[in-house]
Amino acid sequence: MSKFFDDTMQGLLEAIEIEKGSIPLTERDGMPAPTFYVSSDDKELVDKLIEIRKQENISQSELAKMTGNTQQAISRLEKKNHSPSLQTFCNLLDALGYGIMIEKKAAI
Repeated sequence: MSKFFDDTMQGLLEAIEIEKGSIPLTERDGMPAPTFYVSSDDKELVDKLIEIRKQENISQSELAKMTGNTQQAISRLEKKNHSPSLQTFCNLLDALGYGIMIEKKAAI
């Protein structure tokens, strides 16, 4: 399938989860119109991605080349100036030899 199709499907799946309340949104202050973003664990995930990149001794430039991004895009992501799409995040992890695993939470 095309990247456009994959990105569109990912966006639709995320929108459904937001609508169901599974993904909490936070309103961003100081914007000209109401703007919401997904707050929560994305910063921790980016921190883990940075840790893995450094452990693997791969520079931002090398990771960018491996994934078809620019070094500037990797830098913005690592500075947390930009939240990556799930597809981009998975592509970065894949290039580093890692993946995401979903597991059921333990019953409380």
